[in-house]
Amino acid sequence: MKKIEAIIRAQNFVELKNKISKIGTYLIAKHEISNNDIFDRQHGSKIGSTNLKSIPLLKIELVIPDVDAKKVIGIISESSGIKSSDGGKIFVSEMTEIVDMQTLEGEKELEVTTPTKRSRLVPLQKYTLTKVEEFYEQNKTILLENYKIKSFSDFVNFCILEYLPVLQQKTKKTVYDLNSIRF
Repeated sequence: MKKIEAIIRAQNFVELKNKISKIGTYLIAKHEISNNDIFDRQHGSKIGSTNLKSIPLLKIELVIPDVDAKKVIGIISESSGIKSSDGGKIFVSEMTEIVDMQTLEGEKELEVTTPTKRSRLVPLQKYTLTKVEEFYEQNKTILLENYKIKSFSDFVNFCILEYLPVLQQKTKKTVYDLNSIRF
C-alpha cells in the first residue's frame, strides 16, 4: 500500500475526487491550508495591489494499493491545478504496517494479489534472505547496540563485508595452490 499526499487547488478537489473514484473507492482526507505562499500571478489585480492573489489550497491524503498508485499519481498530477514550477509535488510513501482500530494489533502489509512478474531471486536466495531477515528482527536491539546496525539493509551489508575478506583469502589460496601444481 502507498500513502499519497499532495497540495491541490481547492476548486479542483471535486473533479479530482470523481476521477479517482472511477479507479476505486478510497478514503481521501482533505485539509484546508491557510496562510499559503502560492499566489496567482496570471489574473489582474486592483489598483494599488501587488498583482498577487492568494489561492485557496487543500492538502489531500489517501492510502491506495500499489497496483493503482501510478494511475492515482497521474490523476493528481494533471488535476491538481498547481504547476511543478510553483512548488507542486506529490509525496508517496510505503505503508509497512496496518493497525486494526478495534484490537490495536498490527499486521504486516499483505502481498498484492494480482499476478506479479517473475522474481529475479531464485528460491534459495529468497529462503536465505528470509532467514537473514528473521535473524535481524529477533536481534535488532543487540545489533544496534553492539554493531550500530540501524536497518535490515545495513545488516545485509555488514554480513557481506564481514565475510568478504575470508572469501578473498580462500580464493587467493586456492588460486595459489592451483598455480603451484605442475603438469
